[in-house]
Amino acid sequence: MIPFSVLDLSPILQGSDAAQSFRNTLDLARHAERWGFKRFWLAEHHNMPGVASAATAVVIGHVAAGTTTIRVGAGGIMLPNHAPMVIAEQFGTLASLFPGRIDLGLGRAPGTDQLTAHALRRHLASDVDRFPQDVIELMGFFEPEQPGQAIRAVPGAGLDVPIWILGSSLFGAQLAAALGLPFAFASHFAPAQMEPAIRIYRDRFTPSERLAEPYVMLGYNVIAADTDQEARLLRSSVLQAIVNLRAGRPSPLPPPDPDFEARLSPPEREMIAHMQSCSAVGSPQTVKTEMAAFIARTGADELIVTAQIFDHAARLRSLQIAAEAREALAQEAQAAPAR
Repeated sequence: MIPFSVLDLSPILQGSDAAQSFRNTLDLARHAERWGFKRFWLAEHHNMPGVASAATAVVIGHVAAGTTTIRVGAGGIMLPNHAPMVIAEQFGTLASLFPGRIDLGLGRAPGTDQLTAHALRRHLASDVDRFPQDVIELMGFFEPEQPGQAIRAVPGAGLDVPIWILGSSLFGAQLAAALGLPFAFASHFAPAQMEPAIRIYRDRFTPSERLAEPYVMLGYNVIAADTDQEARLLRSSVLQAIVNLRAGRPSPLPPPDPDFEARLSPPEREMIAHMQSCSAVGSPQTVKTEMAAFIARTGADELIVTAQIFDHAARLRSLQIAAEAREALAQEAQAAPAR
């Protein structure tokens, strides 16, 4: 059975604050480690009232320090917002503190709006068109130091920090294939080009010193509860957040609203159905069935599951159900030849 990982945005809940979000994130990571998840990734977003993981490297350090075995990383760092050397130093520091446990996923979107991007960078000269060159420059900072080298990442040089390319379009697939890097696709919110992106990546993959064969990780929403009805109610929080964001009024994650879906307009329903098409929402049996079908359809090498759930205990229960579903699928796969 393929490994499962966790993507967390360290959500800020309505009526709460970032400090509580970070406590919840660490608790979630500790449970994910206990339940056998392979990685725990955090994502860079800015000027978002519902996302606390803007200083992504700092939160990664917080999570890695509070866990022992699970890999912790960025899913991802939005490289156009940063000088490659800065990221090399940050992740060189993390890899030195937590050897063998740090991943670096790179994206080319700003993770915010253009006005905020300007506030982050002070200028927009480092635009997304330089993303491939910036990735190559960043990778170079992790190479062993050469005699006479004038600029080096300290720490960073000579450290084995796995680099991933993230994407929600065909561009990321092409770049990951050309550089021989693992590829993570954001199918949990932008599924439209998932299948052609997977095909392009696998067909065009060039083996590298970092990776011999293509490796695809897919984002997948899992909102699980003891009943289908309870899971659908829990999902109403993230649906409200999506509608608010698309309407230009991003908000903290709101509590569940049993009547929210009934109030959606037809265009809002269509938008949500598209964005959330790579999802399993329901009871343990529903989630297991839907996850198995998604894995079979895509041939994913790894799933990274995410869930924006208001109640922390319910979020833990959802993650536990996902872990139990993976274990059940693994047992079924082992038993299949005997039948």
